[in-house]
Amino acid sequence: MKTRIVVVTGGASGIGRGVAEAFLAAGERVVIADVDARAAHDVARELGAEHVELDISDPASVDAAVSLVARAFGPIDVLVNNAGLAGGGGPLTDLDVAVFDRCVRVNFRGTFLMTRTVGAHMVAAGTRGAIVTISSIGARQPTPGLGHYEATKAAVDALTRSAALELAPHGIRVNAVAPGPVRTPMTAGFAADPAARAAWESRIPLGRIADVADVAPAVLFLASAGHITGVSLPVDGGQLLT
Repeated sequence: MKTRIVVVTGGASGIGRGVAEAFLAAGERVVIADVDARAAHDVARELGAEHVELDISDPASVDAAVSLVARAFGPIDVLVNNAGLAGGGGPLTDLDVAVFDRCVRVNFRGTFLMTRTVGAHMVAAGTRGAIVTISSIGARQPTPGLGHYEATKAAVDALTRSAALELAPHGIRVNAVAPGPVRTPMTAGFAADPAARAAWESRIPLGRIADVADVAPAVLFLASAGHITGVSLPVDGGQLLT
């Protein structure tokens, strides 16, 4: 079986790092793409991956990084749109517009730019590839104080469906994985607060917040499931059932 070239955005930490490790363990060649060039370099060296500096919200940076990867390693087979942020929180009526704009710029604009550029790259290369985006169950189940973040994830789900339909004639599949809360550096604050953690876990039928290791297998599955496209797969311990 051909070793695939897998690009993971935001791959230097959190879910992205866990996904990169899982693809490496499966024998794939992984490129860790991160806005933090030093972290990307250090993690890639530690794991035995490749790395590239990338600001997913900047079209020039996206174009340059995709071109660099293609020249250095060959056509991209799998893109994991993992990079994202919340950037803050609070009621929509009080939310700082700068927080909203940053969240939209990274989560929605960034995912669009990566899907657009890598999708075009795959079409030009004749690659029957896969794109997997990290969404959130927040796209379907609101949590007060996170409306700005959840709106971007709803947009990402819509983008996933549109891209899946448009790229299907080229044999390119586009899907999303939608976790509930996951223990990562970005969520360390609330996870360390017993009351906040208990409040989240009370909403989850399986009774616990996910670890990164719970999410990565779903990403690998969708990257290889040859007849699935346009889905957003919940990995939420059953939270959407409540």
